[in-house]
This record gives sequence, structure tokens and C-alpha cells, in this order.
Amino acid sequence: MIRNLLIAAVVIATPALAAKRDTPDVQLSKLLAGRVAGKPVNCISLPRTQSSQIIDHTAIVYRDGSRLYVNVPRSGAETLDDDDILVTRTFGTQLCSIDTVHLIDRTSRFPRGFVALGQFVPYERPKTAK
Repeated sequence: MIRNLLIAAVVIATPALAAKRDTPDVQLSKLLAGRVAGKPVNCISLPRTQSSQIIDHTAIVYRDGSRLYVNVPRSGAETLDDDDILVTRTFGTQLCSIDTVHLIDRTSRFPRGFVALGQFVPYERPKTAK
């Protein structure tokens, strides 16, 4: 009985562990598969942003509907960890390339540093001809 539970736990955890083993470049390419990069912008609308995702040591991806914005920080990208909590302080309703994002360790709740954002590159699926 216990052996079967252990086997079931390993089988359930295996996809999550496999995804965790992907390099940051592979994670980002999977996330952007089938999408085309647009012209970089300096700011995005925070109220329209539905979620954010950290790609370890590489970038922060913000979701706005079906559009993804990839932000490769100007500095501090090497400290990004997908287990961090992002804390953003802005003036107004936009997140811009001049802003910083503070990183908080999810387990200890201690500050881990910050990143200085770069430009936001939009990625969208190509529109299909009707």
C-alpha cells in the first residue's frame, strides 16, 4: 500500500520536476511558441495585466489577455528566481522601464534584492486570414 502511494507520488510529481529542469531559455521558448514579437514599448498598463511569471535568471513575463510582454531587466536579472514574490511600487497605473521590482523570498519573506526593468517586448499570436 505504501509502495503504491510512493509510486503514485513520483508519477504525479514527475511532470513538475521535468518542467523545473528546463533551462530558462527552453522555458521562455515554450511560453512564446507560436507568438511573434512586436515593437518594444516603455510602459504597460497594470490594471490590464492579469499575471506575471518569472523565468529564472532571465526575464519577467506579464500577461495582458492573449498578449505576453517579456521584460529582460537592465540589471539584476541574474537574481530572478521563480519562487520569488514580485513587489512593484509605481506612480500611476503604468509599469515602465524606469521602474524597479523588489524580490521577496517566498519562504522566509525576506527581501532578496531588486531588478531594474528594461523595455517590454509584446508577443502575440499571428492573426489568421479569414
